[in-house]
Amino acid sequence: MIPLVTHPAYSFDFDSKHRFPMEKFRLLHRYLQERGIAQSGNTFRPGKAKQVILELAHSRDYLERFIHNRQSPQEIRRMGLPWSEGLMHRTLISPNGTLLAASLALQYGIACHLAGGTHHAHYDFASGFCILNDLAIASRALIAQGKAERILVFDCDVHQGDGTASILADHPEIFTCSIHCEKNFPTRKAKSDLDVELAVGLRDQDYLAVVENTLHTLLTEFKPSLVIYDAGVDVYEKDPLGLLNISLEGIRHREHLVLELCRQKAVPVVTVIGGGYDQDRMALARRHALVVEAAAAVYGE
Repeated sequence: MIPLVTHPAYSFDFDSKHRFPMEKFRLLHRYLQERGIAQSGNTFRPGKAKQVILELAHSRDYLERFIHNRQSPQEIRRMGLPWSEGLMHRTLISPNGTLLAASLALQYGIACHLAGGTHHAHYDFASGFCILNDLAIASRALIAQGKAERILVFDCDVHQGDGTASILADHPEIFTCSIHCEKNFPTRKAKSDLDVELAVGLRDQDYLAVVENTLHTLLTEFKPSLVIYDAGVDVYEKDPLGLLNISLEGIRHREHLVLELCRQKAVPVVTVIGGGYDQDRMALARRHALVVEAAAAVYGE
């Protein structure tokens, strides 16, 4: 069975009317349990990340401001989430969840973190519901620990991974690729190693061709020792923050495509769930489950 990483603190007591669907992490885990994919024997729980690990991607001053609730009103507004003890607690665990899942992927070839993908978090500020950048933290930590030589961050969230791009800009051993809608958040884009901008309203066939061609080229030319795959489902045609027209079947096809390419090239891959927004939280959880179901299918053969 494929290794899964999650923590009960990911879904804490949170305003259900808020645009950010905090309960999706709990619903996702429960759904996978019901499907028999998540069991006690293959589910791992991360602990709180050490400060020295977080400082590989974030400034100490910013970490202290967030942890002790000393951010300015402007910073809180840009973060997009109200500060609370629960938010602080889950925020310090989640990056370690991606790091744990990545370490498991290097061991088993595949692992799925049932959270993560907080790619708008910058070195010294939060943005767009993202406080700490798990993609950058995990990448830097794995390189520093000698567990990986080259890492590809393959970001298919509908929004550009601007924080990831800026934090990792001076680290050539980590290649950042963002495939995103050109007219979506953030307004001011950063510069990834490779940015693939998609037209508003793009549909399945053209989208899947871009994903396949881009990943195939990067696996062949960059030759990563690990892929961190941000499987954002806000590309979905009915996502309120999306602007693309990708069907449910299109997302399912994407997940199989990405994981099968990584398996064919014998490159370990860790998945994170990225963005996804919907008032129907259970339907959203099932969309996030597509990448885990694909992992179980592709690697369970």
